[in-house]
Amino acid sequence: MSKRAVIIGASSGIGAALARRLSKEGYRLGLAARRLELLESLQGELHQPSVLKHLDLRSPEKAVESMRELIQNLGGIDLIVVNSGIDVPDADLEWKKQLEVIQVNVIGFIAMSCLAAQYFEKQQYGHLVGISSITCLRGNGRSPAYSASKAFVSNYMEGLRQRIGTSKISVTDIRPGFVDTPMLNERKLTFWMASADKAAGQIYTAIKRKRRYAYITRRWNLIGQIYQRIPGPICDYLFKKVMAQEKAYKAK
Repeated sequence: MSKRAVIIGASSGIGAALARRLSKEGYRLGLAARRLELLESLQGELHQPSVLKHLDLRSPEKAVESMRELIQNLGGIDLIVVNSGIDVPDADLEWKKQLEVIQVNVIGFIAMSCLAAQYFEKQQYGHLVGISSITCLRGNGRSPAYSASKAFVSNYMEGLRQRIGTSKISVTDIRPGFVDTPMLNERKLTFWMASADKAAGQIYTAIKRKRRYAYITRRWNLIGQIYQRIPGPICDYLFKKVMAQEKAYKAK
């Protein structure tokens, strides 16, 4: 019997690339996202059967209902990947934009993770994978709400692992660096940019090995260690320089 996985946020970027990889490895998939038309296009690329579901984490209670229906339609699950996340441009720190990030990245993430944890505890096996970010390690002046939300994701995953982690229930925190996705393309970032397919390959390896956490791509592990050791004043100075350069670039 083939394994069954649900990917929340599968319409593009890492989620879509991971769907292609898992399908190639024999997984039957449940794919969930806001943009159902993109899921329908992705479905035609997959090697294994898949089930699609519209799901919007801005409405967590409805999202939980949709998720339960998706699991039932798939006939059960062995793996859940919570990949949904947004980063809303907010140069003026408008609290409503900050709230939108928190609603999706924190509240929506909790809703999906609690459902997954309860499901796996009941069936006594399973694997929960959450996509956080290397920005979880420190605050980020460019996107304070985003980096804070990803720090929440990583800490929440650690708490769930302590609560439900067993030899048969795994919890994996995936921390991507720069991956070629629509979110990062808007910022025109190029430093150590990895393709979504390469990122998906390394995420699949982390899933197979049931890693506690994994930096994607692996080179960001070194950056993460250095990043955490930079003194606060120096880190503040570097962020201000970067933001000033971005502001000057946009003004041209």
